[in-house]
Amino acid sequence: MRTDCFVLGAACLAATALLAAPAKAADEEFAPVQETLQTCFACHGEHGAAPLPQNPILAGQEYYYTYVQLKDFQSGLRKSDVMGPIAQALKPDDMKLLAKYFSQQTWPAIGHNGDPAKVAAAKSAIESAACISCHLGDFRGNSRVPRIAGQTPEYLLHTMADFKSTARNNAPAMSALLATFSENDLASLADYLASLTVYQSSQTGEIR
Repeated sequence: MRTDCFVLGAACLAATALLAAPAKAADEEFAPVQETLQTCFACHGEHGAAPLPQNPILAGQEYYYTYVQLKDFQSGLRKSDVMGPIAQALKPDDMKLLAKYFSQQTWPAIGHNGDPAKVAAAKSAIESAACISCHLGDFRGNSRVPRIAGQTPEYLLHTMADFKSTARNNAPAMSALLATFSENDLASLADYLASLTVYQSSQTGEIR
């Protein structure tokens, strides 16, 4: 019996070591940007799960999209008094690591229940703008196109309003498109998109 316990104990230790190895390797991979990640967490939440609705969720966001946004913040193409100075200090490899880190995190469920009265207006706007041609049918995004399903409605509405007014100008096609939408259209879109759930991650295939 003691021998069996010893064997089982050794097996458990070996299994634990195997499970810990990938986590340790991941920690080592992102070590160069650990300090920057802590800065990110201050506004975007632990691992990018944004506790404040006005800040975007980064956990599970598309890798290339996040990388491009960091480049745009650095160049000034996308203006931000907060993100601009932070991005200025980043090297291209740092941006890639940050984007990769957040893309590998699990998108948090925000539990937003959409207003049924806004669904029709939202779907009409989506159809007229052919949104799914870029953001895909479940709005998970793809490559340099962001996931917007399950993003906070406050952030979505603010971002779309900035595109409409050209306060955000690093995507001229979006500005031109959203300029044709009314404020009620944008409010309906933000409410509806925030209520959507993506059942399979575009990054890892993980069921969420």
